[in-house]
Amino acid sequence: MKIKNILVTQPAPTDEKSPYFSLAKKYNLRIDFRPFIKIEPVPGQEFRQERITILDHTAIVLTSRNAVDHFFRMCKELRVTVPETMKYFCVSESVAYYVQKYIIYRKRKVFIGKQSFGDLMDVIKKHKEERFLVPSSDIQKQEIPQLLDKAGVNYTNAVFYRTVASDLSDLKDIRYDMLVFFSPGGIESLRKNFPEYVQAEAVMAAFGPTTAKAVRDAGFRLDIEAPMPEAPSMTGAIEHYLKNGAKSDAKKAKQAAPAPKGKAPVKAPAPKPAAKAGKK
Repeated sequence: MKIKNILVTQPAPTDEKSPYFSLAKKYNLRIDFRPFIKIEPVPGQEFRQERITILDHTAIVLTSRNAVDHFFRMCKELRVTVPETMKYFCVSESVAYYVQKYIIYRKRKVFIGKQSFGDLMDVIKKHKEERFLVPSSDIQKQEIPQLLDKAGVNYTNAVFYRTVASDLSDLKDIRYDMLVFFSPGGIESLRKNFPEYVQAEAVMAAFGPTTAKAVRDAGFRLDIEAPMPEAPSMTGAIEHYLKNGAKSDAKKAKQAAPAPKGKAPVKAPAPKPAAKAGKK
């Protein structure tokens, strides 16, 4: 069955040129946006109890815009003046660009990975003499400390903010053809707000391996996993699915057609996992 409506578990884009709007227009879709999680800051007073001294570190590892905002918020709360010599290791160019909201951008102190944390590790390994601070959420990707430990990096993990489930009690149901998730917290929020939710024919999309794992661990079927080689963005992955969905449905219908009279029926081959699309 054709996908008609999609729920994206993030805030609505503020940019009119967002690819989500183009996708909706191109495929005649209704796309709703609703954050399934919210960020709560760790108070400075609580952070002090961890006995972590920010200025004992010479470099900051920033994995998201939230990490950027809450690192500088904490510095302000604790009245810590960040020295100009502090170095910033950003997981992507977009995060590095966002850092300019708080500092004067200088190439000699801002280092950038291509996209993933694994890419950033290639840069971090070249600066192993630094003492790294990793501002994070209480729900951190497991690969981050694993990769840092493996490389023998001197670092401190510090929880600067928490990820909690949004109150979705105003939503009567989750009757969408597709649900799009970007973090394990979004899956937890779905289970908390809608404990009796049954996926049935709904398509589930996840961005990133940790989110994909959370979908499967929760007992749901994962239909779209982004990024993929042919579609590095979530909107690209969704479009790839929509394009291949029609072909897949037609193929399934042809395979399911009854065999002509007088001939033994031929068992249709099982469809490949990547061929799933739409509603059955």
